Amino acid sequence: MLEKLLGNANRDDQSLTYAEAGVSIDAQDKAIDLLKPHARSTFRPEVLTDVGAFGAAFSASFENVDDPVLVSSTDGVGTKLKYAYRFGTHRNAGIDLVSTCVNDIICAGASPLFFLDYIGLNKVIPEVIEEIVSGISEGCRESGCALIGGEIAEMRDTYASGEYDLVGFATGVVARKKMLPRSDIAAGDQIIGISSSGIHCNGYSLARRVFAEIADEEWHKHDDELGCSLMSEVTRPARIYASEAKALFDGGNVKALVHISGGGLRDNIPRVIPQGLGAKIHRDKLAVPPIFKRIAHLGPVDEAEMFRTFNMGTGLAIIVSKEEVQAHLDLLKGFDAQVRVIGEIADGFGVELC
Repeated sequence: MLEKLLGNANRDDQSLTYAEAGVSIDAQDKAIDLLKPHARSTFRPEVLTDVGAFGAAFSASFENVDDPVLVSSTDGVGTKLKYAYRFGTHRNAGIDLVSTCVNDIICAGASPLFFLDYIGLNKVIPEVIEEIVSGISEGCRESGCALIGGEIAEMRDTYASGEYDLVGFATGVVARKKMLPRSDIAAGDQIIGISSSGIHCNGYSLARRVFAEIADEEWHKHDDELGCSLMSEVTRPARIYASEAKALFDGGNVKALVHISGGGLRDNIPRVIPQGLGAKIHRDKLAVPPIFKRIAHLGPVDEAEMFRTFNMGTGLAIIVSKEEVQAHLDLLKGFDAQVRVIGEIADGFGVELC
């Protein structure tokens, strides 16, 4: 019956393979073998399945969390990947993927638990996959979450040669009574900013347009103003704030955390404050890295557009009462980031730069 169904398909001179159609199972198998140790290096005791299972299993027993709430986020790296293809910074792209998701869930007060990734690409090159996953694993270890699953999809008709897309999925847990933002945010509360590592993952469509005419050799030259090459600056991975968040959750009294992603300070702070309140951000309190000044000058891009597109040097904002500012600044000492008061909550609407 099977022979009749297949007909001439068994004739060697007419046989077509999946690899000839653009998908190499052998390359995928090799890639999975290379990434297994990276994923396993992130495992927590709650992980119940190994790499390669049809579904990733994670224990839902939270003995130390009262009335647990799961918090999830999904995101991608965006057009920053164009630089990863060009300069081969695949490991950095993997770290970026974790940062985009984990930095969101901590804003609900959640501690990261596990992470899954999706890699869609033109052609599976096992060594490139390993670099990407090594970065994802590094980000997961830094965040304290387990890389428990993922997918590799080879689609040559969908992606251009040498290109790929990354999508991540993070889940964390928080006790319901400790969820953020709190409802008692009020005028006079202070906004503490933790520095970004640079552009992070937002605004690259604009940044790439600004830098489109930069000659190839200029990308790799040391730039005294930037302190590195332009290539190193634009491919630097986004800072992950899970460790800072843990310190704040364990010892602080935070009212809200704000991940400064797409939309910058102007669009993200209003997401966590009650109606009738706004925020004042003091320009002279911001430490704006040189890369943003470079973009503004070369564009040219006006200030309003810069602040609505980029993080402008602040990757995470923390809202606390005025009386507890110093205690929170003390909690954040020792982390590799600049921490400073950048503004306050005020009556009104929106975010005012003053």
